[in-house]
Amino acid sequence: MKRKLFSIVFILIVTATCRFALAGPDTQFILEKLFTRLTLVRQDNDRLRINDSICAIIDSYARSDSAFNHTFEGLRYLGQITSRKSQLKIITWNIALGESGGKYFCYFIHNTGKENQVYRLESDYDNEAPLVNRQYTEADWYGALYYDLRQYGKGDQQHWVLLGLDLANPEITRKIIDVISISPEGNIIFGKDIFRNGKTVRNRVLLEYSSKAVVTLRFNTDKLIVFDHLVPVTASLSGSRENYGPDFSLDAYSLEKGIWVFEGNVDIRNPKK
Repeated sequence: MKRKLFSIVFILIVTATCRFALAGPDTQFILEKLFTRLTLVRQDNDRLRINDSICAIIDSYARSDSAFNHTFEGLRYLGQITSRKSQLKIITWNIALGESGGKYFCYFIHNTGKENQVYRLESDYDNEAPLVNRQYTEADWYGALYYDLRQYGKGDQQHWVLLGLDLANPEITRKIIDVISISPEGNIIFGKDIFRNGKTVRNRVLLEYSSKAVVTLRFNTDKLIVFDHLVPVTASLSGSRENYGPDFSLDAYSLEKGIWVFEGNVDIRNPKK
């Protein structure tokens, strides 16, 4: 009981303290302690309470002047990516929970040139994959950890291509190529029909494979996204994604006149790519 009371008091103190030094070393230290506590406590209520403090810190940080000129260095459990022109920053993390499996948390910080426009999203783990042929909004975000992005287009056509990771299904890991744009009303839209594979056009691309496998998905250049070609361990397991893994060849999507076009068995040593 004393230990639980101490933890609650500690969280309240550090949350209040961070309001005065959002980009300082003390905030980094506090976040490290909070994320470490998340891995140690056993009860979902305790994890959610600790996570509330993390959200409070990140929320204040996202709305501060420090968001685009500061990064928490070496913070293991917090993903942070910023577009090259510092127009968009994304902060993501997840927490494991016993009953629901877990939750994703995400902050999109849009630099409008005046004050930051901040979007706070959260999503419960979902064993099912997001659909590739529909758009999502803040309200029904599917949940992922984003680890890279590129900015494309201008004005009303401006959008960002994201690379993400979904760990919600214990048997299947998913990597995602998605697109976000911001509507004239200021709403985030996930998905855009710019991924073409043959005659099929999709809003996003999914790679689904065994959680035991290691699969690469990355930007090779601003106009080329490369990833491992996935195959079942045996032909009889075709379609069973928990039995898929890389076969040491690469596929890609290349940017051609605003459309990402699928290419199989690419050679990234080719200087034309």
